[in-house]
Amino acid sequence: MLASNFALEFVSYPMQVLGKSVKPVPVMLLGVLVARKRYPLMKYVYVSLIVIGVILFMYKKPKETNTVDTGDLIGIGEFLLFVSLVFDGLTGGIQDKIRDKHRVQAYHMMYSMNIWSCLWASIGILVTGEIFGLYNFLTLYPYVIVDMFLLGLAGAVGQNFIFLTIEWFGPLTCSIFTTTRKFFTILCSIVIFGNAITKQQMLGTALVFAGLFLEQLYGKKKHN
Repeated sequence: MLASNFALEFVSYPMQVLGKSVKPVPVMLLGVLVARKRYPLMKYVYVSLIVIGVILFMYKKPKETNTVDTGDLIGIGEFLLFVSLVFDGLTGGIQDKIRDKHRVQAYHMMYSMNIWSCLWASIGILVTGEIFGLYNFLTLYPYVIVDMFLLGLAGAVGQNFIFLTIEWFGPLTCSIFTTTRKFFTILCSIVIFGNAITKQQMLGTALVFAGLFLEQLYGKKKHN
C-alpha cells in the first residue's frame, strides 16, 4: 500500500488504477511459487481475460501535451507500482500458505495483519516526521477527524468481506473481486446515467464477462 500510494506522486491516478488492475496475475504467480498452488490451465485463461478486459475498459488514450518525452520506459512511479504488485502477490501467496497450513480464520488473520500494519505505519510516520504535519493539519481542520473516523469505519467494514473471501475462496478470488469492482462501478454509471461507451470498452466488457462466465463454469465442473 505504501508503494502504491507513494507512486501517485509520480504517476496519475488513472495510471495507478490501470497498473493495479493486473493484481490477479502476481497473486496467481506468487501463489504458485510461495504457496505451491497448482492452477489448471483454464484458470490462467479466464484470469487473463478478466485482467485484459478491465485494462481495455479503463484505459484512455492520454491527451497530447507539450511535455517532452524523455524516452524512459520505466520511471519511479512505474517502478513503485511494480513493487506494489510484487508485494500484492507475495501477500496473497503467504495468505494462501497460512490458510492451507494453519486453517486461520478470517478475523484472526484480519486482526494480526492490522496489528502489524499499525506498528509499521507508526514507525514510518514517526521516522519521516509526518506525524507533525498530521498534527498541524488536524489543528487547522479539526472537523476532518469525523471524516477520518468514518473512513476508518468504512474500511473496517469492507475488510470483513475481504478477509472472509480470503478464508472461504482464497486470495486469488479476492483479487479478482477487487479488480472487477472498479469495472462494475464504471459500468453501472454508464448504464444508470446513459453515458456513452466506446468500442474498446465494449470489447473489454465482453472479455470480463467471458472470464467470469468461464470462472463460474469451471467452478461448477470442479464441484460436480
